[in-house]
Amino acid sequence: MKKQPKTFSRVLTYVKPYWGSIVLNLVFNLMAIFFSLFSFALVGPFLNLLFKEGAVEVVAKPEFSFTSDYLMGYLNWFMSNLIASGGKHQALIFMCLLLVVAFFFRNLGRFFACFFMANVRVGAVHDLRLDVYNKILILPLSFYHSCQKGDTIARITTDVQEVEVSILNYLEMLIKDPLTILFFFLFMVTLSPRLTLFVILVLPIAGLLIGKVGKMLKKESKEGQTKLAGIISTVEETISGLRIIKAFNAIRYSEDKFEEQNSDYTKVLRGIHRKRDMSSPMSEFLSSMVVILVLWFGGTLILGGSNHIDAGSFISYVVVFSQIISPAKSFSQGYYNVQKGIASAERIFEILDAEEVITEKENAIEIKDFKDCIEYKDVHFSYGKDEVLKGIDLKIPKGKFVALVGESGGGKSTMADLLPRFYDINEGSVRVDGHDIRDYKISDLRGLMGIVSQDTILFNDTVFNNIAFGMKDISKEQVIEAAKIANAHDFIMELEHGYDTRIGDRGMNLSGGQRQRLSIARAVLKNPPILILDEATSSLDTESERLVQDALSKVMSQRTSIVIAHRLSTIQYADEIVVLQKGQIIERGKHDDLIALGGIYKKLTDLQSIG
Repeated sequence: MKKQPKTFSRVLTYVKPYWGSIVLNLVFNLMAIFFSLFSFALVGPFLNLLFKEGAVEVVAKPEFSFTSDYLMGYLNWFMSNLIASGGKHQALIFMCLLLVVAFFFRNLGRFFACFFMANVRVGAVHDLRLDVYNKILILPLSFYHSCQKGDTIARITTDVQEVEVSILNYLEMLIKDPLTILFFFLFMVTLSPRLTLFVILVLPIAGLLIGKVGKMLKKESKEGQTKLAGIISTVEETISGLRIIKAFNAIRYSEDKFEEQNSDYTKVLRGIHRKRDMSSPMSEFLSSMVVILVLWFGGTLILGGSNHIDAGSFISYVVVFSQIISPAKSFSQGYYNVQKGIASAERIFEILDAEEVITEKENAIEIKDFKDCIEYKDVHFSYGKDEVLKGIDLKIPKGKFVALVGESGGGKSTMADLLPRFYDINEGSVRVDGHDIRDYKISDLRGLMGIVSQDTILFNDTVFNNIAFGMKDISKEQVIEAAKIANAHDFIMELEHGYDTRIGDRGMNLSGGQRQRLSIARAVLKNPPILILDEATSSLDTESERLVQDALSKVMSQRTSIVIAHRLSTIQYADEIVVLQKGQIIERGKHDDLIALGGIYKKLTDLQSIG
């Protein structure tokens, strides 16, 4: 229970930058409250004087004070003078016009209050969603090993939307309703302290009943959001793996899995809706009971001959009190919604509070060019408990072509991922030009590198934007030149709109070789001094491999290249071949030297030649 106020107050920090709009909302809410109170207070004296038998007695003008007695006395004096001078018909017309003016300004105030609150609500959601997206970008890759993509998508979409609907919409009530209740309540206290004391004793009972349902709703809401995230994740996995689902005749299996998740979510959602829907009739019934009790108690005072309150004042009291019921109900209804929103906010803050394992030093060193060498010194690294790299020592001079080979799971990709700091090592150091890479600015370090991986990452955008991805002020001529070097220009020109053709989700409108050549063109355009190639040709057919390999040869010339190779034929001319096994370097040297050695590398080449 201690977590809730903290979560709610944290959501409110996103509201602070919009304090100007909040102040204007407050001003116009006060305007609306004033004209509401004025129009409702006018009812009692009007009825009291308008329907009084015989001549109307002109009462004395009361002395000014900030009390309801003064307001009621002034209205009685004003109405008595009006009726005495112009008659009841004229008073009726004037009264109706006065009410029209009061209600006009009341609703004008309400409009502008909502107008300025929209700035707060929309702006706060914009900032919250932006913070979550920015955090998603900077969290280390290790975070996503344990977090489903669908769950992350749900948090930045449905959970943020729930915060807007359930909490930020409630801000209007948080400002307006307490003010309405306060000013109306002060009016009631000064009009009849005894009747108001009775109301104070009755209202908390209704509040306690409403609070109990709200606690249950918060718990179920968080469970519901978690199950919805599971559904989104399953849909995302289904679309990505549809080819495999169909190939393995797993359509029925997938249907059953989704049906189970969908039914579980529906069951929870049904409970949430029933408890939330219960709040409206329950609060309606409780408020009606309170009004009836007030009518009973006030009626006994008047029928008992008490001069504590007269009939006209009692009518005004009941009218004003009835107007407190509505904000009190919306306040309690908002309480239910806030419980639901807090559950979503907690899920959002779990991402915002996730540890940024890859951090930049406060006075990080700038590096704009690669001058000397890359060096791995006694590097140890593990994913969780299992150590993947064990005491790696490797020096890569500038301009050299180094290949990493070995069995799957030997640590090749991990070595490459450590260089741009996708992960940080556990022991030892990785150095560039003599400095630990953790001393450099992360953006500068990664700016030195171009990466082409086996799993080509392209975006649902144009060919041009995919090649120029992340780079500004790039001309079409520069993109075309990079595409030509990557052997991509010819097939691009055959596309429907050339460089302006959209390539579909993850580039699915292109073949594997075409996607890979676009990825190479992107690396060429960046023109990095260090090139990392992670099995860039392993999944291609022979013709596509030839084109991609030719493109890579052009790109690698005069660059420092780290190549993770599955097909050993592609790295025969490497300056050094490093053989990894179970996280350790067991062989290293040139192709001919390793063949002559007759070790692991020789066995790998023999197996591939047999295949």
